[in-house]
Amino acid sequence: MPELPEVETIRRVLLPYLKNAVIENVRVDDAAIAYPSPARFAELVEGQRIKYLERRGKFLRFVLEKGVMTLHLRMTGCLTLLPQGTPDPPHLRAVFFLSSGRRLNFEDVRRFGRLWFTHAGEADVSGAERLGIEPFDGALTVDFLAEKCKNRKRTVKQLLLDQSVIAGIGNIYSDEILFFAGIRPDRTCASLEREELARLAAAIPERLEYFVEKNALDLKEHNAGKGREYRNTPFLQVYGRGGKKCVKCAEKLQRIVICGRSSIFCPHCQK
Repeated sequence: MPELPEVETIRRVLLPYLKNAVIENVRVDDAAIAYPSPARFAELVEGQRIKYLERRGKFLRFVLEKGVMTLHLRMTGCLTLLPQGTPDPPHLRAVFFLSSGRRLNFEDVRRFGRLWFTHAGEADVSGAERLGIEPFDGALTVDFLAEKCKNRKRTVKQLLLDQSVIAGIGNIYSDEILFFAGIRPDRTCASLEREELARLAAAIPERLEYFVEKNALDLKEHNAGKGREYRNTPFLQVYGRGGKKCVKCAEKLQRIVICGRSSIFCPHCQK
């Protein structure tokens, strides 16, 4: 599933081409993906100018003249921006024809992705407004984490995955963050000392920004990869490397399961 670095990469790639473009026509090919309904969604969005493209956690928010179009890619969703004469790709769920002469394709193999439109002032229905703080928010401090961890028996891995606490972190980057901070994923929140929380508070934005930078690419490269190829894999230090040697100490990385989620860690470097 695309996590914050991937969604932020998409935002940065598309923003220069989408800003101030008018959505002239919309076609929704999957009746399950658009709120309030495919026909009504298209009616509300068509003719609107895209003022800006924001990210909120793992959500993309298209700020329009009269409301917000919100997109969640979920597990397999992707966006490509191509000339309007380009044939429909496989697994196309929705397409936006723009005044710039381009088409914005939303593809999704597993059909979990969703689109919502809400007018300004209307209650959010996508779930984006219920998210916790952004990892790059100055409010993410050691005191913030200490309050969230106080007397909590759940693991620190579960804390990082809780979108109502911190938005945008998933299984990949929770492992990378905890490795960088030197904390085991199965430690209970209540067991973390203040110095460890300080390391964690510093590691969260640092690691996410690091992977945003490593993912950087231009529109041509993004489209060539069909909106699905990212550049983080060579830089992952623990995720997906269970059984391999730690890059720091050469100890064998271990895999455990926490609430159904796989976690990779170094038993020597993480305590």
